[in-house]
Amino acid sequence: MKNLRITVNGTAYDVQVEELGETAAPSAAPVAAPAPVKTPVTPAATPASPAGETVSAPMPGTILSIAATPGKAVKSGEVLLVLEAMKMENEIKAPHDATVAAVLVQKGESVDTGAALVTLS
Repeated sequence: MKNLRITVNGTAYDVQVEELGETAAPSAAPVAAPAPVKTPVTPAATPASPAGETVSAPMPGTILSIAATPGKAVKSGEVLLVLEAMKMENEIKAPHDATVAAVLVQKGESVDTGAALVTLS
């Protein structure tokens, strides 16, 4: 028996798999498999970003345009970039007055929910 961890749609399952060789005879009765054990999956590590507050993607999508540049002072509510999701353009805005420390994405890049987009200081 081999113990394996399989991830399906972000949920990890611990399973046992039996290898059958050429000499293995079929069993008389099928054996019920144990119920899968859900194991929490930790998200993949995001690339290191400069110190400061990170503005993250609220949903998966594609970066259409970027208005923010490193060193630029932004006001609360000012558009940092535009994210297209499900054919809708969503403006990602500054949560408060700050300075853009780094832009972590590029125009045309696809991002997942929670992906770091911009770092503010």
